[in-house]
Amino acid sequence: MIRARICVTAVAVLAALAGSPGPAQAEQPYPPLPSSTADADPLPPGWRIDGEGGARELVWRTPEAVPMGDARVEFRAGDRLLGAPKPTRDGKTFRLALGGTPPAQLNDLQVTAAGRRLDAPADDSPGSGSHVARMPTRAPANGVDPGLPGSYRTVTGKYDLDPVRLPGFGTPVEMTAEVVAPKGATGSRPLALFLHGRHGTCYKPGSEDDVTGDWPCADGYRPIPSHLGYLRDQLLLASQGYVTVSISANGINAQDWEAEDAGAQARSTLVREHLARWADWSAHRSAAPAVVRKAARADLSRVLLVGHSRGGEGVNRAAMDSLYPPPAAEDGHRSPVRWKIRGTVLIGPTVFGQNPVADVPSVTLLPGCDGDVSDLQGENYVDGTRGISRGTALHSALYMVGANHNYFNSEWTPGEAVAPAADDFGTDPDQPDPVCTPGAATRLTAAQQHKAGATYIAAAARLFLAGDDRVRPLLDGSGKRAPSADPARVLTHAVGGRRGGGFLPDGGAKVTGARLCSAIDPDPAVACLDPQVPGSSPHFAWWETEQETGRSAVDLKWSAPGTAARITPAEPLSLRASRSLALRVFVPPNTTGTKFDVSVTDSSHRRVTLGSVRVDGLPGSANTASYWAQELRLPLSAATRAGLDLRHVRSLELTPRSRSGRVWLMDAWGWAPGTPAVKAAALPRVDVGRTIVKEGDSGTRTYRVPVKISGHGSGQVRVYVLDPDSGRAENRLVTVRPGSDVIDVPVEVKGDTVYGYGTAYDIAVKAVRDAVVGKHRGGLTVEDDDPEPVFTLSPVTDRVTEGGTLTWRLSVDAPTAVNLWQPVRVLPVAEGAELSTRDVDPQWLMDGSGDMPDPERPLSGASLWVWLHIPPGDTGADFVVPTVRDQVAEPAESMRLALTDDDAEPLPDAPVLTGTVLDEP
Repeated sequence: MIRARICVTAVAVLAALAGSPGPAQAEQPYPPLPSSTADADPLPPGWRIDGEGGARELVWRTPEAVPMGDARVEFRAGDRLLGAPKPTRDGKTFRLALGGTPPAQLNDLQVTAAGRRLDAPADDSPGSGSHVARMPTRAPANGVDPGLPGSYRTVTGKYDLDPVRLPGFGTPVEMTAEVVAPKGATGSRPLALFLHGRHGTCYKPGSEDDVTGDWPCADGYRPIPSHLGYLRDQLLLASQGYVTVSISANGINAQDWEAEDAGAQARSTLVREHLARWADWSAHRSAAPAVVRKAARADLSRVLLVGHSRGGEGVNRAAMDSLYPPPAAEDGHRSPVRWKIRGTVLIGPTVFGQNPVADVPSVTLLPGCDGDVSDLQGENYVDGTRGISRGTALHSALYMVGANHNYFNSEWTPGEAVAPAADDFGTDPDQPDPVCTPGAATRLTAAQQHKAGATYIAAAARLFLAGDDRVRPLLDGSGKRAPSADPARVLTHAVGGRRGGGFLPDGGAKVTGARLCSAIDPDPAVACLDPQVPGSSPHFAWWETEQETGRSAVDLKWSAPGTAARITPAEPLSLRASRSLALRVFVPPNTTGTKFDVSVTDSSHRRVTLGSVRVDGLPGSANTASYWAQELRLPLSAATRAGLDLRHVRSLELTPRSRSGRVWLMDAWGWAPGTPAVKAAALPRVDVGRTIVKEGDSGTRTYRVPVKISGHGSGQVRVYVLDPDSGRAENRLVTVRPGSDVIDVPVEVKGDTVYGYGTAYDIAVKAVRDAVVGKHRGGLTVEDDDPEPVFTLSPVTDRVTEGGTLTWRLSVDAPTAVNLWQPVRVLPVAEGAELSTRDVDPQWLMDGSGDMPDPERPLSGASLWVWLHIPPGDTGADFVVPTVRDQVAEPAESMRLALTDDDAEPLPDAPVLTGTVLDEP
C-alpha cells in the first residue's frame, strides 16, 4: 500500500503539448486522458486538477510560455473569479489552490489577464464589428509645451545600498537606483521617483529568449536593468530642474507571486525606504552617495511618484501609506514620514485592489494598444475616487492611441534593451489587428511612444510640483495637445480639481428614457456592456466579484432621434461656481457622427438647452479596451442668460439628434478652470488580514476574519462576503471607525475525522465614502488535518481468455467527504508478447486515449494514462479492459498497469500489476 497524490484530469492535451520544447515535455511527458470509468465531465484541453499533501490544485498548461508581465493571470469559471494561480519557472504551467471548490463547479474555465483571454483568441472576425479605425482629430496646441528640454545641465550616477528585508518575502530586496539631476541648480529641487513594473529579472547574455524570474540571478545570468528604462524621462525632467531617481525592484518581481496583494505593499515599502534615505541625505549631505552629493539638494516636501504597471499600483500604495500608515505587521518600513507626495503618474497601471488615493492628485496614462494590462484597469484611479473624499485633487486619465505597454521603458523595448524584449501586443500575421499591428496608421513606433510619455510625465511634474496651471489643459479634458508629443493622439478626461455638482448614475439617481446599467453583472440585460461585444471598456474592468454594487452608468440607445434620456439626482445640484458642464461619455469604437443635445432643468422646472455635441468613437478592435469616455464641455452661459437657477439644478437631459446611435454616460460635472490646493482628509483605513486554522477532529469553533481599522474619523466601505462553494458574494454597506469591529464576519468550523479539502472564507472591501482601503482582500483559511487516503491497486480478474474483461480495483482505506482521483498508466511489458491496440474494444480505446486501433501497435503505445474517480463516501472504483476475440492463433499476451503521479511517472513504491489474455481453447 502507498500514499499517493490525489489527482483529477479528464482531457487529452497531446496536440497542445506537441512541439513544446525542453522543460515542457519534461514536466508533462504523457497527455492526461479521459477515463472510461470516470463519472465526472471532462475539463477543457490543457486543464487538470491535482494535489499533494491534501491540497488540491487546478492546473493549466500552455505550450507557449506566458511572458512575465504586470497583469495578474487569473483563473475563472465563467464570470466567477477562482483566483490568481502561481506560475512555474518556465511560464507554461499555472497552479491554483482550490480549497473547497468542488470539481462540478469548474464550468466554462478561462484563463485571463486583465480581462484578456490567454487560452482562446479574441473574436475579431468580420462579423464582430467595424474594422475601420480612424485616427482622432488632432487637438489644438497648448500654450506651454512641457516636452521641451530645460536649460540645466545634468549629472547621472547610481547608488547601491544594502538590501532590505520585506515582510512575507524570503529573499532581501535590492536598494539600487539611478539618479539623474540638474547640475548647478540653486536651492532645493523637487524630487521625482520612478518605479518600474513586473518584468523578467535575469537574462543570459548572448541568448535570444533566456529570461528568468529568479532573484538573485543564477551564475551566467545578469540582472535586467528595468530601472534604467526611464533615462530619457529622467533627463528631460532633470534639464527642467527636477531631481530624479529610478529604483530597481527585481527582488519584488521575483517573489510577488507569493503575496496575496501581488506585491503592492512590498513596492510601497521599497519606495518609502528610498524616500527615507533621501530625507536623511537632505539633512546630512556628507553621508549621501557621490551622485547625490553632486546633484542639487532634493526638496522632500515636493515629491512626484511615477509608477509603470505594477509599479503604478505600488506608488499609489506608497502615497496611501504616507498619509494613512499601514498595519506594522504588513509593512517593512519603520521610520516617520518626512516627505510629502504631491502627485502620482501611473503608466498602464494595475489596480487589483481598486483602492485609489482620493486626496493625492494623479495622472493615469492608458496605452490604447496595451497587450499586458489590456483591460486598462488603471481607469479606476479616476473613476474610483468619485465621492470618496473632498474631491479637490485632480485625477486625470490620458488615452494614448497606438501605444503598447512596454515601450514606455527602453529596457523593455526590442533594439534598445540589453536583455531580450518584445512587443507586448502580440500580432497574428494571419489576422493582423487593424489598430495595433506595427505599421498600422494608428500604431506608434517605440520612439514616438516614449517621447510622448516623457512629455506628459513632465506635464504632471510641472502641474503638481511647480504649480504651473498653464499645463493643466493638457491633462484635465480641455482638449489641448503638447506638440512635443506629436504625432501621438492623446485624449484626456478628469474628475476632481474645480469640478462640482456631479451627476452620478449611482447614489439614488433616477433615470428615464435610458437604461441604468451595472459595470459588473453576469446578466447581460443588466451589464453595461454585453460580454459578447468585441473589445472592452476600461470603466468596467473586473474586480473580485461577478457582481458589484455602486458602479453604474447610463446606457442610451436609439434608432430615431428626439426621445430624451433624463438623469435626476436624489437632490438638486449646484453649478453656480462652474463655467461649463463637463460630460464624460463614450460611444462604440470606430463609429462616427453620434449627436445629441444637452439640457438642464432647475427646481422651478425651467429647462435650457446648453448646446449640441458630436462624438466619434476611438480606434478599436476586439483586442483593445476602446470603450473609453471622452470629455465634452458645454458653456453654462445659455443657462445664465435664461435665468436658470444654477444653485438648484434638478435634472440633466440628453436628446438624440443623429438618426441612430448609442452613448454611455459615466458622469457630468460643473467645471471651472484652475487647480485648487489639496489638503488630505483624516480618514479611517481598512486592511483585511488572513488567519489560517486547522479543522480539528470534533466540535465546532467560531473564528472571525481579521480586519484592522485604523486612522481617524468615520467613513463607509462596502464589504463583499464571498461564498466558498458558489463564488457568489453578498455585500453590505458598513460605517467604519478606528478601533471598531464593525466588519464582523464569523466563520463556523466543524471538526471531523473524515478526509476533505481545505476551504477559504474570503471577504473583499472597497471604499465608498470618507475611507481608504489598504489590503482589500483576506479571510479565514481552514486546513483539513485528517490523514490522506491510502490507495491500493489490486487485481480482480487479471487472467482471461479473448473476449473477457480484465479488471483491477482501486481502493482507499476509508471513505472521504470529497471526490478522489488517481491516475493509472499502461506500461510496456518486460518480456513476452504485449496486448495490442487490436486486442481491446475499439470504443474503449477511443474513450480512454483518443486513439484508433490502426495501425496496430503495443497497447502501451496508445498513451493510456487514465484517471479513476472515487466519489465521496465510496471506497473504490474499477479499471476495466474489455478484450476482443480474433481468429489468430497467438501465445499468451499481457499488459502492465501502475499507479502514477500527476506527471505520469509510476510511483516508486507501488507494485506494477500484470494482466494476461489467453487464446480461446
